[in-house]
Amino acid sequence: MMNEDFPLPTPGPESAPYWAGLREGRLLIQKCGCCGKLRHYPRPVCDDCFSMQCDWVQVSGRGTIHSWTRTHHAFLPAFRADAPYILVTVDLEEGPRMNARLRGDGQDPIIGASVICKFEAHDDNWTFPSFALV
Repeated sequence: MMNEDFPLPTPGPESAPYWAGLREGRLLIQKCGCCGKLRHYPRPVCDDCFSMQCDWVQVSGRGTIHSWTRTHHAFLPAFRADAPYILVTVDLEEGPRMNARLRGDGQDPIIGASVICKFEAHDDNWTFPSFALV
């Protein structure tokens, strides 16, 4: 799936629980400790109430395709062998949006199509999310 040149993230205090959850096969996102808004990507401040308090909650990983693109020219060499590939923006059932690869037959996805998050192990330390059509 991924080669040795694949760029690995550098988790910080805001994102370490997200990456740990993926390793465990769970999709965790932040929930504001003040107003309760769910947010993704992990960040230190709520974009609604500006609180710096947050909790982590597990979400279903189910959602619908909001947008998509077929990538023909990979930005990084590590992705060239996979091109072309499809990236989707997904509206999770719980509200936040999330971007990831769409796995499947390579056919053009349909806006509004149902998807589920899958967990792709890169190695013993890293797992990355992708989506598959339901």
